Amino acid sequence: MIDNFLRPAGTRGQVVADAVRLLGVLSVVLALAVSGVTDAAIVAFCTPGLMLPRFLGMRPVADSAVCVVLLVAAWSNVLDLYRAVWWWDIPVHVATAGALAVMGYLVLARRDIVPPPASPRFTAIGAVVLTTALGLALGALWEMVEWFGYAAITADIHVTYHDTIGDMAAGASGALLGGLLMARTPQLLVPSIAVTVTGYEPR
Repeated sequence: MIDNFLRPAGTRGQVVADAVRLLGVLSVVLALAVSGVTDAAIVAFCTPGLMLPRFLGMRPVADSAVCVVLLVAAWSNVLDLYRAVWWWDIPVHVATAGALAVMGYLVLARRDIVPPPASPRFTAIGAVVLTTALGLALGALWEMVEWFGYAAITADIHVTYHDTIGDMAAGASGALLGGLLMARTPQLLVPSIAVTVTGYEPR
């Protein structure tokens, strides 16, 4: 995984993905300049997720898509879109949970905990069930983070029972869709279906 991260970009798609990643890092500084420490911290919170696709050796298109989704989710907070547009958090939760749940599965595959996509042991049902479960778990964790932020940091964070349940349902739907995508077209996520003892080949 470290080799994947340190490998120079070799294609135009990889250059674009790295550019989006760099934009995400620079946007932390921009958020600090225009909105303050709290919003900069929100954007910074997503930066590990921007790095993970490169560690996993995801295909450039999937890599860029994950980075864009996470940046949209972060900047939607900074720009207060969740309050301004009542339905905005639904597609954002769907997309974010789907991206994170799929990456969660790929992390487990890299550790030989689950079968890598397109390996002989890989099953569509197993991938969909586990990815959906990961999405639900991550959604619950995020709602805990939101509650902690509301209780301990600022009351500006919108936390209600209906909002929490709705967000978790949207996240579960996104994780389910992500699992279906991975099960049907694993070649869109990882660069090779060649499987080794330790997982799929790096990009």
